[in-house]
Amino acid sequence: MTEPTPRPVSEEAARVVGGRSDERRAAAGFGVTTIAAVALAVVYWRGGQPQLEGVLLATAFSGLAYGFVTWGRRLLPKGPFEQGRHRLGSTAEERDEFEEDLERGGVVERRTFLLRMLGLAAAALGAAAVFPIRSLGPSPGRSLSTTPWRPGLRLVTEDGRPVNAAEVPVNALVTAFPDGHAGSADGQVVLIRTPEGAVSPRPGREDWSPEGFVAYSKVCTHAGCPVGLYQADTHQLLCPCHQSAFDVIDGARPVFGPATRSLPQLPLTIDAQDYLTAQSDFTEPVGPAYWNRR
Repeated sequence: MTEPTPRPVSEEAARVVGGRSDERRAAAGFGVTTIAAVALAVVYWRGGQPQLEGVLLATAFSGLAYGFVTWGRRLLPKGPFEQGRHRLGSTAEERDEFEEDLERGGVVERRTFLLRMLGLAAAALGAAAVFPIRSLGPSPGRSLSTTPWRPGLRLVTEDGRPVNAAEVPVNALVTAFPDGHAGSADGQVVLIRTPEGAVSPRPGREDWSPEGFVAYSKVCTHAGCPVGLYQADTHQLLCPCHQSAFDVIDGARPVFGPATRSLPQLPLTIDAQDYLTAQSDFTEPVGPAYWNRR
């Protein structure tokens, strides 16, 4: 007996038979995306780990891309396609009714369900965005414009020892902090004892420099580097990062380098025990000038 001759398989049938395997591949890609996205949400909810979150996010997008590419290349029909179309047989009366319906908005109003779904999708995306926005942390409020300095707080060294005015020689520089906040990044100041009478106070600052003591924020107004070098012969504070220079006896006005704003000055007084204390907080924000732009 002779074996039956196999029937030819049409191109469409071949696409259907081969398409099932491609469907499983695309579905597998979407499955990987789903699993990676769920795992990402779990890791994020449990406190997060940047490296693992990055791997899971890349895996999720890779699975999504694989699924779309497989779907587009293997499952969608190949084009281009052309289809003959007979002339529309609408009557003049039907065309007039359609125009009137369109002008009234009836065609759009009939898509109420789609519009509601679009609104729901937009609301869901907005709600999903709340989580990463909240992860940015609490609002800074006025934290960039205030420091730990308060009226009556003594100036202390990094080890917490109060600064006694009698112990600071002329032209000496001391890094000081508000009492109880030793090591404060935004509260640190450079304290300098200038020769008495050398300071030219700005209007309203006449009582800020008792016995020639001046205190300026140690945070440079250019890029936030610590200003810690003092040239006594020129009365200039120097920032070692970008070589900005500030005139100590003229309100720490910038005289050289990229800094464009004076160092904020801390109002000082000397208490009954001869310790240096603050009259108040800085009257302007400390740090780089771009923080203060409005």
